[in-house]
Amino acid sequence: MQRSTPPNWQLRTFEQLDVASLYRLIQARVAVFVVEQTCPYQELDGRDDQSIHIWAEDENLKVLAYARLLPPGLSYAEPSIGRVLTSAAGRGCGLGRELMQRALAECESRYPGQGVRISAQQYLEDFYRGLGFRTVRGPYLEDDIPHLEMLRPAAE
Repeated sequence: MQRSTPPNWQLRTFEQLDVASLYRLIQARVAVFVVEQTCPYQELDGRDDQSIHIWAEDENLKVLAYARLLPPGLSYAEPSIGRVLTSAAGRGCGLGRELMQRALAECESRYPGQGVRISAQQYLEDFYRGLGFRTVRGPYLEDDIPHLEMLRPAAE
């Protein structure tokens, strides 16, 4: 599906987030990961303040896609991308791929010469393989959902 208006992309550190933006980001994460996936878990994990937040929003400031970039040493030895989502309103128009391409470019810019490691829901394995990731561990259950640990080697 093609969107009539291109999304507005945002990239902010935690300190750069205003309260309203932070609220919308958390609201989108809870809507997808807790409500849609019926997975009660501790969504606020104490890592947002050390992360870079990237998202697309529509003209009404509705979050369409979101991910956070975690620095090396926070989740894994390598930088990581997590909480990757496309909201119901943003699905079907390629925003997930664009989000990941932007997130990977930002990781390469901030952490040159390092690979990127993720914990991906297993059903998205082919999607992440298409972005250069390979499975290095799993499947394993995370919050009762099958996951894979995947690594995208550093760009040469």
